[in-house]
Amino acid sequence: MAPEKTNQQSDSRELFKEVQADLMAITKARLSFLVVITALFGYFVATKSTGEFSWAVLWHLLVGTTLAAFGAAVFNQLMEVEADALMTRTSDRPLPSNRMPKALAFVLGWLLSAFGLIHLGVMVNVPASVMAGATLFTYLFIYTPMKKVSTYNTVVGAISGALPPLIGWTGGEGSLMGAGALFLFLLLFLWQMPHFAAINWMYREEYSRGGFKMWSNDDESGKKTAKIALFFAILVFLFGALFPLAASCLSAWGALPCGILGAVMVALSVKFFRSGERDDARRLFFYTLLYLPLMMVASYLAWR
Repeated sequence: MAPEKTNQQSDSRELFKEVQADLMAITKARLSFLVVITALFGYFVATKSTGEFSWAVLWHLLVGTTLAAFGAAVFNQLMEVEADALMTRTSDRPLPSNRMPKALAFVLGWLLSAFGLIHLGVMVNVPASVMAGATLFTYLFIYTPMKKVSTYNTVVGAISGALPPLIGWTGGEGSLMGAGALFLFLLLFLWQMPHFAAINWMYREEYSRGGFKMWSNDDESGKKTAKIALFFAILVFLFGALFPLAASCLSAWGALPCGILGAVMVALSVKFFRSGERDDARRLFFYTLLYLPLMMVASYLAWR
């Protein structure tokens, strides 16, 4: 009996690991984590300005934003299940591999999204819930279907991705009409453009196979995509170097670290443009992952 019991325990552990992995995949846990971090960052800078920081509000902001982000990820995969089945890097997700019924995913998505928005509205404030709702709306009903229609879907997706820090900003009683909200929006919007340009080109065959309209489609040399990445990297540099000098929400000295971080992105984009090599696109992509947290730290320290 002992070996049989051991085998049952082992099978249970394996099943638990598989279910856990599927839940991580269906909620896009890593991408959702980024959404939550940027929302919390918005709250931190808002309360640094107002001086009204609350651990309780921060906790409820974390819970509500996480639930909403998870719900958006589930619905996104429901809407793209056929395309995901055609792409190697996504074909093993729970829905295209038929490990999770679509009906279950639909219910899960509704519950997560609804509880997330309601939690934010009740436990944080209504503006935070509205910004979370705007994020879900643009992501699911504009960006996701637009991926099959126009290459400008990346711009729309960047708008959706720039809204999460405003969830935290409004949760911290920050005004959407001020320079602080504009800084948060532009930080996330501009950062995403070189980031997504590098991803687009690295996986251009996959996106084409899935039927998505991307800037990198048929761009074998990488010149077109790299030119777009370079253009927005220059805007990232100008934003970091000039915004602290022009806006009252940041100290002027913040222009130095923020400008340097943008200058590195420009240099990596130039290298990608000149070579058109996958390795240089990958270096640009990984630097964008480093740029965002460093930029958040630098801007938080410089925040007035």
